[in-house]
Amino acid sequence: MALSRRAFTLGAVATAGLTATGLAINPQAASAATYTAYLKTYFTESPNQSAANYGLHLAVSRDGLNWSPLNQNNPVVTPTAGDLGLRDPFIFRKQDGTFVVVATDLYGLNFGRNSQYLHVYDSTNLTSFTGYRRIQMHTYNNVHTWAPTVFWDAGRGQYAIVYSANTTTDLFLVNYTSDFRTVSAPQTYFSPGFPVLDADIHVDGGVTYMYYKNLANGNLYGARSNTGAPNSFTTYTSGLRQGNAIEGAHLLKRNDGSGWWLWGDSFSPVNNDFYLWGTNNIGGNSWSVLNQRDYTPPLNSKHGSIVGITEAEYNAVVTRWGLPNWVRLKSSNFPDYFVRHLNGAIRIDPYPFDPHRDQMWRMVPGLADSAGVSFESVNVPGSFLRHNGYVARLAANDNSATFRADATFYRTAGLADSAWSSFRSYNFPTYYLRHAGYVLRIDPLSSSSSASDRQDATFRVTS
Repeated sequence: MALSRRAFTLGAVATAGLTATGLAINPQAASAATYTAYLKTYFTESPNQSAANYGLHLAVSRDGLNWSPLNQNNPVVTPTAGDLGLRDPFIFRKQDGTFVVVATDLYGLNFGRNSQYLHVYDSTNLTSFTGYRRIQMHTYNNVHTWAPTVFWDAGRGQYAIVYSANTTTDLFLVNYTSDFRTVSAPQTYFSPGFPVLDADIHVDGGVTYMYYKNLANGNLYGARSNTGAPNSFTTYTSGLRQGNAIEGAHLLKRNDGSGWWLWGDSFSPVNNDFYLWGTNNIGGNSWSVLNQRDYTPPLNSKHGSIVGITEAEYNAVVTRWGLPNWVRLKSSNFPDYFVRHLNGAIRIDPYPFDPHRDQMWRMVPGLADSAGVSFESVNVPGSFLRHNGYVARLAANDNSATFRADATFYRTAGLADSAWSSFRSYNFPTYYLRHAGYVLRIDPLSSSSSASDRQDATFRVTS
């Protein structure tokens, strides 16, 4: 189907009171700031879809590896047009230092639904998302518009919106824009002779880097171009893959300037959500797999994006949306396992699972000693993790002295890793909470215990 070289217009009217004036572009606005933290966008799914939510979710991180969901892992805004849901939200800091979010117009798992549009939001400082609209990217019938990414094309003096489409094959299209309200006609951006999906693009040192999934073999690859122009990329890395299946490549330059991370998302909600690689040289072919001990994605998060933020932006977004009022406990030696309750038992199981709230705990002052801690179940309020016959159980608080003592622990430096935590029993002061055969119990442990026993008793308190 031939497309005219006209500019496409909005599929929805912008929020009242907002104008479509041009950007006062300041190329130094974004680069002059010092980024001290990161913000992530995503949507949520879980194995049985009980945690599925297709609104815009946010999380923050100081180190870019371990994440805290904002707004109690609820969406901060949800589309009101098109499919009434979004996937693959991509956040980009524009030349004037403000933000834009573009996202796939799709609710749920109905991948046969093909929209010509993308959802778009504006944000000045991440405390609100306004100007909601949809922009029409093409006029093809039965062609999807998935997983957008954005970069600034300095040669054109415009933003490029690149997305997955399936015209003659699975390829990437690009539309150019100055305001994220009107866009140029689409062009083929990357079609290497095999089907591709999920581009992410960053410009660094005058080179444009693109990471993508090769659908023919299921691996992620990196390509680069000296111009960033359509059809100018050459693949330069070997294939990357972790787990049974991977997609959603997301490339991120570290705030400290010491290297890059590459995230990959499993495409199924029943698999582990994210995998991670790191490199000190984006131009090389030397990606290293990071251990899952080193990173913790937001709860139930799926395909999104990450941007560096300033200290002021971090403080503003946390103040506006709030950090979680619950914690999760991640196992040291089974780093994809989390402490949860199941039919009254306390155990560790591989994430993700449902009900997902079984792993969420309110870590409150100790019932027997406020200097310690107790763990109250989020989805069974009034019930606490306690030991009984040395085995951990979830039980309703009967307010007896025995119950309060059994449910109280002292948080100490982790027996296997001082940056993590261990939990010493209040009423058995040489005993620690640990897993054995995936079930939690208390056993006598110390710094001289075996390495395996100390790892069993070490957890990361995360969210």
